[in-house]
Amino acid sequence: MHDIPFLVFLAALFGFGFYRPFLFVLAYAYIDIVSPQRLTYVLLNSVPVSLMAVAFAVGGWLVADDKKDLRIAPRQVLILVLLAWCFYTTKNADFPVEALDKWDWVWKALAFAFFLPFTLRTRLRIEALLLFMVASAASIIITGGIKTLGSGGGYGELNLMITNNSGLYEGSTISTVAICIIPLILWFTKHGTLFKPDWKVKIFCFSLVFACLLIPVGTSTRTGLLCIGLLGLLLFRDAKRKMVYVGAAITLGIVAVPFLPQAFLERMGTIKTYKGDSSASTRVAVWQWTMDYVKTHPMGGGFEAYRQNRIRYEKVNVEKDGAQATVERTMEVDSARAYHSAYFEMLGEQGYFGLFIWLLINVGGIFRMEVLRRRYRKAEGEDAWIAPLASALQSANIIYLLGAVFIAIAFQPFVYMLIGAQIGLDVYCAKKRAAASWRPLRKVRSATVAATA
Repeated sequence: MHDIPFLVFLAALFGFGFYRPFLFVLAYAYIDIVSPQRLTYVLLNSVPVSLMAVAFAVGGWLVADDKKDLRIAPRQVLILVLLAWCFYTTKNADFPVEALDKWDWVWKALAFAFFLPFTLRTRLRIEALLLFMVASAASIIITGGIKTLGSGGGYGELNLMITNNSGLYEGSTISTVAICIIPLILWFTKHGTLFKPDWKVKIFCFSLVFACLLIPVGTSTRTGLLCIGLLGLLLFRDAKRKMVYVGAAITLGIVAVPFLPQAFLERMGTIKTYKGDSSASTRVAVWQWTMDYVKTHPMGGGFEAYRQNRIRYEKVNVEKDGAQATVERTMEVDSARAYHSAYFEMLGEQGYFGLFIWLLINVGGIFRMEVLRRRYRKAEGEDAWIAPLASALQSANIIYLLGAVFIAIAFQPFVYMLIGAQIGLDVYCAKKRAAASWRPLRKVRSATVAATA
């Protein structure tokens, strides 16, 4: 049964794609985010749908799409540099066989991120990409939100359509992405054109925002809670009535607490006592191991380099019996623990240079979106949508960078599509400014001749 809707969806896209190549870009975005081949039993899981979609997308663009005024943005060059560097570190990886498994999907994410801005030459295309990204993530988020309302969820217990703890189906990752897309959802309630923001669209968008906020509750992830806090600050920045916003946020928080599941409250309580939680304790130990490792391997160890780590960490348990508290300290030993941080993932696998390029790509996006926010903040009419979208894309990137502190999602494809959308918007605005400032010399010369005649 799972095969039928996806086959119909892909058939529709592929049928129209021969004369609208951008639809293949949207098809690839959907496939890369949702991974429908994981949900099927018979057909799609045996067909390279991702490779087919990207081949048709690039081929359709080369053959049929308009390539007038084609530009390569500086961050696209940085993405190519990162791709080349990852290729080099993979060839020299400490675990060459295991590294190839990760390289197999990382290079596709980076290559598509480089290609994507070339296709985003109109507002319609930028909006369509973001709509597909949000809708694709929503197919997972809505399922998780419904299950959270029904069962309350729990750490490692919320089954998001499949029992596969990777990609967007991993609890902390989907929690971060769910909070990331909230600013984009809110943008569609005011500036969307594909679906006119009437009362029906707004109800769906606000319901989806509610579902997004439920995901960190259902997955009981501390990362999601921190992202919600940062989201609140970023929305406060753009709020017109700041005191009303603060009052509403405090009221909503007070009202929501009694309804939160006990499993979520217990999990969030471990933030204060992180030394008693093996997950948090091992992260700190792995981070320390990574910093020691790059002292002797400044170029990184390639993908999967964490497999060689051996760590010792102290676990502290505090048991209270009335007014007395008993502290128990034990030394734990572990090996081959994952980085649990995109920053240390980049540092351990790609070294100082790879980490620098990755940070430059992300921080550069935040800076460029701030430039657009300020440049178009007073724009009206047909340009009124640009500053709010730049702000939404910037907020999404900032939230991702916070979530990435605690999850190894340095190469998450969804985020690179977000970066591609940023570059596309930046290039689109640059072309608009260039077109507005251009004046034909012939008309100027004709006017001068007429004035002297």
